[in-house]
Amino acid sequence: MRTKNTEHEIDLIVERPDRKVVAIEIKLSDGVSDKDVRPLNWLHSQLGDRVVERVLVNTGPRAYRRDDGVAVVPLALLGP
Repeated sequence: MRTKNTEHEIDLIVERPDRKVVAIEIKLSDGVSDKDVRPLNWLHSQLGDRVVERVLVNTGPRAYRRDDGVAVVPLALLGP
């Protein structure tokens, strides 16, 4: 998803039949900054409870949840 003025971009948005969404951002780095999750948090501020999960997939060594609620998941955990 990309806004018309390209101010916000999110790599993947999965929408369920009940209109709830999971927003996924993909970064090819092992670190995560506030800037990396800004689009996910922006979408959450726009859609509220419709966003049931915000996920940042990266190349890092461990999975964890940030203080802002974004799940950070290493790509290696998603499959063989």
